Amino acid sequence: MFMFNKHFLLLLSRFKMTAAVRRIGCIQRHLVSFPKRLPMVQQTMSGATRGSAGNDETLRFLETIFSTPDLGVLALESKCRRFCDHYSSLAAEDKISFLTVLSKQYGVHQSTVVQVARSVVNAQEKGEALLLMTEERLRHTLIPQYQQLFSKIGRIDGGVKFLVDMRADILTHLPGVQSEEYKAHMRILQQTIRDLLALWFSVGFLHLQRITWQSPCDMVQKISMYEAVHPIRDMNDLKRRVGSYRRCFVFTHGSMPGEPVVVLHTALTSSISSSIHSILKTPTFSGLRLEPESSSDGDVDEREDLSKISAAIFYSITSTQKGLQGVDLGNYLIKTVVKELQNEFSGITQFSSLSPIPGFKAWLIAELNRLVHLQEIGEQSEELLLENEMEGLRNALSISNQNVLKTLKDLIQTHRWIQNEDICEAVKGPLLRLCGRYLFIEKRRGFALNPVANFHLGNGAVLWRLNWKADMSMRGINQSCGMMVNYRYYLESTEENSRKYLENHTITASPEFVSLVQYAK
Repeated sequence: MFMFNKHFLLLLSRFKMTAAVRRIGCIQRHLVSFPKRLPMVQQTMSGATRGSAGNDETLRFLETIFSTPDLGVLALESKCRRFCDHYSSLAAEDKISFLTVLSKQYGVHQSTVVQVARSVVNAQEKGEALLLMTEERLRHTLIPQYQQLFSKIGRIDGGVKFLVDMRADILTHLPGVQSEEYKAHMRILQQTIRDLLALWFSVGFLHLQRITWQSPCDMVQKISMYEAVHPIRDMNDLKRRVGSYRRCFVFTHGSMPGEPVVVLHTALTSSISSSIHSILKTPTFSGLRLEPESSSDGDVDEREDLSKISAAIFYSITSTQKGLQGVDLGNYLIKTVVKELQNEFSGITQFSSLSPIPGFKAWLIAELNRLVHLQEIGEQSEELLLENEMEGLRNALSISNQNVLKTLKDLIQTHRWIQNEDICEAVKGPLLRLCGRYLFIEKRRGFALNPVANFHLGNGAVLWRLNWKADMSMRGINQSCGMMVNYRYYLESTEENSRKYLENHTITASPEFVSLVQYAK
């Protein structure tokens, strides 16, 4: 019995010594690696917004976060909240420094990736089982350290909104990062958050909600505040947009209660609208005087005549969170709203957008500048205007051929074409055709140059009709010389149209639209 106890105590003492040695070795490795990291941060952050003292503080804080083991749910939640609270407490100018250190020091360990990648190559000749195991190791090494932390932050109350706001900060500050190396690390950081948000904001986790004048005041106020396409002027304007012959739908998310993620404004009409003014400024349906009914607040609302509703016009869609940029939510919202409207109105057979054309005027001015410059230095260039358009402009403006492009540019920049009916009529044809070219022909990497066109075409819509003087607000004139476009949704062919556009870059357009730009190629 004594001998057994003696041997047992000897083994126990050896076990404790071995464990202690391991702990000491771990601490030694940690202490050795820490000084190596610090000079690298100080060196690569030399052009950052904070000094080395601020970087040292950030690094020490992050070491405490990433070195703390997750011993239980409470400890994990406490660690995540410490990270969120620390970042939220930073001044705006300090957040970029924090994010650059985080993205560089706690991303992917490149040396480990290279080592494991070589193991994958060597494992190819040693059997499929070993190859699969090595590939799994490689997959794990390609996961940034901060991704695991972000996944855990997403589980705590307010954590998803925190990550949305953090990504918004990254997108805001990323263009100002001077170091190309740090910019690359920051880009991976925001892409990692985007991928997590894309999973959390999939359609199954989103809730469709219709907003009316009776909805909670804070939600109605946010609808007004977030409207970016056609700013809401006053309370009467707001009430009209959520009232009769209008539908305002939002997507909400369970992790962001009371916060509209995407907002879609829809007008219920008898035909596809060609002007935003008929939607925003007409208090009644098509100007008709229909039977009113009194609402609970004493105002008079218009009773909807279902027999006169045959078209749904999507005239404004707004993503409210910059941090969700690149996460496809608008597509889901339009499809969900179409089903909702079909259930409510069996007579609706036409679904279309009435969309702005941001960027057209800037593109046209750039083209005119380029051609004017080539003209001045005596070089030949492709013709921007057709001969009959040149002749019409010469006659209306009483100028020579040499001055047509420069005069047209000045007219567009100063908006003088609006003030004269003859000049307005002379520029109408060229502007319509060139805008059609901008939407239908001008591409970037095979896709439509215009971002709104790219969105609707990717959803399977048809480039249907271009509308002259559709938005004569200063915003509309500055964006697109007052023009707007209808993207028509034919429900039976949206999937096929989307596939052709995304796979083959084929834009489906109506014969009317194609004829408008047939000479633009």
